[in-house]
Amino acid sequence: MNHRLRPIVAAMLSSGFALGTPPAFANPCAASSRYPIQLAQNPCAAKKNPCAAKKNPCGAKANPCAAKNPCAAKNPCAAKNPCAAKNPCAAGDKVDPKLVTRPKGTSLAKGDRADLLKVGEQLWKDTKLSTNGLACGTCHQGNNAFNPTFSKPYPHYVEMAKDKGGIKRVSMDEMVQFCMVVPMAAKPLPWSSKELAALTAYTGEVQKSFIKTAGKNPCAAKNPCAAKNPCAAKNPCAAKNPCAAKNPCAAKNPCAARKK
Repeated sequence: MNHRLRPIVAAMLSSGFALGTPPAFANPCAASSRYPIQLAQNPCAAKKNPCAAKKNPCGAKANPCAAKNPCAAKNPCAAKNPCAAKNPCAAGDKVDPKLVTRPKGTSLAKGDRADLLKVGEQLWKDTKLSTNGLACGTCHQGNNAFNPTFSKPYPHYVEMAKDKGGIKRVSMDEMVQFCMVVPMAAKPLPWSSKELAALTAYTGEVQKSFIKTAGKNPCAAKNPCAAKNPCAAKNPCAAKNPCAAKNPCAAKNPCAARKK
């Protein structure tokens, strides 16, 4: 072939004017294209496609949110763990807010803080406080099953208290009582008792520990599988990326396979 004609022939091949292929049906990005030049121009081809299997940051191998990651189905945040929605640690039926709201004119018992913490730690693990064999530590062992709001100073909003008792804000001792009544299915402790004061004091220490370790918790809000991770809405494989529904590589775009 004359070397002067090669560019012209190549242009005809890429635009579909050769070999009897009508331009209207020449999909420049179709995977089944017979012409290498067409494939080279395909922004969705494997080499150029940022969401292709090898370069896809949301693919199974590179994706920190894939099946084998710390937030997958078999991890401590999964549905079958001791603190998931359908287990004994989850919130039960509605409760009378009067049971868990501190009566006016009452206050926590006072005492030596070291002694209160020691007693509180023992009570935290004591299953005899409940009627179903649970203890505070059953659900919260290793700082598990706390919402992010637990890191905020009390009183504050707690989802379980709002959903089950209609209470918008609770103090720490009221939250202890709420856990006594709901997950542990027991009666609230006397408001002036040493036990309540001790559990409240120890819960404060647990809260401090939670604040320090929340960022390292594989199921915490800032973990690799949380909203801001590489597989979240704004990542290269999300809805607005080059491989999404409205982009040049989607089903209804010029690069998609055309129906016969």
